[in-house]
Amino acid sequence: MINENNYCIIMAGGIGSRFWPLSRVQRPKQFIDILGVGETLLQMTFKRFETICPKGNIYVVTSRIYKDLVLEQLPMIDPECVITEPLRRNTAPCIAYANAKIKQKNPNAKVVVAPSDHLILNQEEFINKIELGFSMVENNDVLITLGIEPTYPNTGFGYIQYTDREKLSDEVKKVKLFTEKPEYEMALQFIKSGDFLWNAGIFIWSLKSIEKAMQEYLSEIYELFDQGKEFYNTEEEEGFIDVTYSACPSISIDYGVMEKASNVYVIPSSFGWSDIGTWNALYEQREKDEAANSFVGKNVMTYEVSNCLINTPKDKLVILQGLDDYIIVDSDDILMICKKSEEQRIKQFVTDVEVEKGNEYL
Repeated sequence: MINENNYCIIMAGGIGSRFWPLSRVQRPKQFIDILGVGETLLQMTFKRFETICPKGNIYVVTSRIYKDLVLEQLPMIDPECVITEPLRRNTAPCIAYANAKIKQKNPNAKVVVAPSDHLILNQEEFINKIELGFSMVENNDVLITLGIEPTYPNTGFGYIQYTDREKLSDEVKKVKLFTEKPEYEMALQFIKSGDFLWNAGIFIWSLKSIEKAMQEYLSEIYELFDQGKEFYNTEEEEGFIDVTYSACPSISIDYGVMEKASNVYVIPSSFGWSDIGTWNALYEQREKDEAANSFVGKNVMTYEVSNCLINTPKDKLVILQGLDDYIIVDSDDILMICKKSEEQRIKQFVTDVEVEKGNEYL
């Protein structure tokens, strides 16, 4: 039986610019079937947490412009559980806002916070780790994060170093430090040391513990949202939130709380995780043919093509010849062909398109 005190906050407000041209401002990657499996990343994430939390306890925090998209893709969600932000202010304000709403419903809530656009291949193991986290925050004033056991020296992730001293259990380690995205040589040393994990941005805590931490380390943000008790779940909530977000600093929960608090613990985890942050990350996760090509789209013919990621509309006939190590993305009104090794230039492409073509293609 699912514990009625289990709550989930799914963060779904990003614009996914590194997945352009498929991910666009009006429909970013969390609302797209980017894996070609018949479900969007948001739908997969919601379904994952339905097995841990009562459906009515799952909140989605997103930009106000995406509310209709969330309701369209998650028809089973209570509209009151779709929390909309008027401005992008990073993760600490969105968590504070959701906390304030949940507190009115259940001050004894235990909360898991997760991004909407991550891939989890081993669902059962993921559920086990979340349930372990929930059991640990039940009677301990601790903030828990899930750390992914690294498989290679990735320079695009933050890292968490842990220690066996003061551990809560054999599976729940004390966090020694958080570190930002390292250079390659440093990442290599992290892997060799054996006590570093990738920071997945998935958190578990009791509502009381995170509120206590925010009062201490992010008092300005905590107080801004705490002032709205009388407005939440009323017609006046939107006006209050407009004013609050205008006054709210932009800061991540990692930097604002997790890197400062002394009661932070990590659960080392291995459940086939990827943040699918880039086209190359998607390529690594997808099945490939004998020439190491990955396809989303069923009507592609290739000749002397290898090591490519090919994403095309499912019914469009696409013929490719003589390409090696490319990203090919056709999104109806945009065709992008880019070397996989130069994927970081996509951000520049987007900037140039905005300057030369306006917002139509963003």
